[in-house]
Amino acid sequence: MNNLTKIKVIIADDHDIYRDGLLMLLSRDPSIEVIAEANNGKTLIELCSKLQTDIVLTDLRMPNVDGIEAIKALSSCTPKIPCIALSTFDSDQLIVNALEAGASGYIIKNSQKGEIIDAIKTVMNGQPYYCQSSSQRLVNLIKNSHYNPYTNKSINSFTEKELSIVKLICEEKSSKEIGEILFMSGRTVEGIRARILEKMCVKTAAGVAIYAIKNNLFTIER
Repeated sequence: MNNLTKIKVIIADDHDIYRDGLLMLLSRDPSIEVIAEANNGKTLIELCSKLQTDIVLTDLRMPNVDGIEAIKALSSCTPKIPCIALSTFDSDQLIVNALEAGASGYIIKNSQKGEIIDAIKTVMNGQPYYCQSSSQRLVNLIKNSHYNPYTNKSINSFTEKELSIVKLICEEKSSKEIGEILFMSGRTVEGIRARILEKMCVKTAAGVAIYAIKNNLFTIER
């Protein structure tokens, strides 16, 4: 693969060890090129104004200008550059703030290595990315937030069977549990689940839940 086809990425994190590890991970993928690094939001904004990048990966807690303020600035000045927020497990509200600021997705810092690559490629294709490790609390916070990536976008139609499975996914049921409830084989459930993910253009159960809630396909009972 030549340089012209690589996804150009800028990474920002104030922890040198994590940033170095992220650089090493991304450098192993032939379709990704890290073109610059920043250790604070101010430097990140400056780099994005000078360099042609495709995607930004940024920590949310950084000195000078934090990740959320940097995402706001980049969404305003360079709206065509999508940002992926990097966070820790105790940062649910910060993640919501980042999404509202304009982030196209988020990754928990100790996610599987392959998921970070998957997030970059998903967002590069114009789709939002929600971490596999998303908590129900985070999904509920997003539900009540102003964040909605589906505004002014056409919504796919779903069969009655698909909607039944969407509801059960939103209720955090496993494929095995869904099969038992709906009297289906695990293979059948997985096939329908894959079709639902494709229709919603999402990769995770959290993505299904957020899509369903924001498009009124599922309502959380209080």
